[in-house]
Amino acid sequence: MIVLKPQDFLVLLKKITSQGKSLTAYKLAEEIGISASSVGESLERCKAAQLVDRSKKRVNTLALQEFLVHGIQYVFPAEAGRVGRGVATYVSASPIQEQLAGNAESYVWHYLKGNARGQQIDPLYPSVPEAALRDPELYQLLVIVDTLRMGRAREREIAIQELAVRINRYVENE
Repeated sequence: MIVLKPQDFLVLLKKITSQGKSLTAYKLAEEIGISASSVGESLERCKAAQLVDRSKKRVNTLALQEFLVHGIQYVFPAEAGRVGRGVATYVSASPIQEQLAGNAESYVWHYLKGNARGQQIDPLYPSVPEAALRDPELYQLLVIVDTLRMGRAREREIAIQELAVRINRYVENE
């Protein structure tokens, strides 16, 4: 039985934003804030789950997209908690925020160096806020994933469309 972990999706999303670059496990680990051995273990789980090819270099985008749209909310659900400082996410960040008029709620990943305040959402993995701030494309993908994790129907539909755009861009650039 394969037991996927939240960091597996962080690794896959970073591979998508690193299209065209051949990242070693060490460099990938450095960019997303996990150990190189954890990246290796993650890619092995993803290979077993058919989320990457046998060489572990290409992401199976159709399988990833299907899992994110239909499964992430059940396997790694998110809930809003107490108000605090952090990095904006969910409907409070791009690309979702621009498509929702008049959203009064603010949501953040807890991060003491963050510049936003709002209801805190546990990120998919603890290193997400720092990894997202280093890579704007990864940040947007993680915001989309948070929207899929906890969004209502309209928000999820926007997230599904935004995810498709980014996945298609990845496929076209391979």
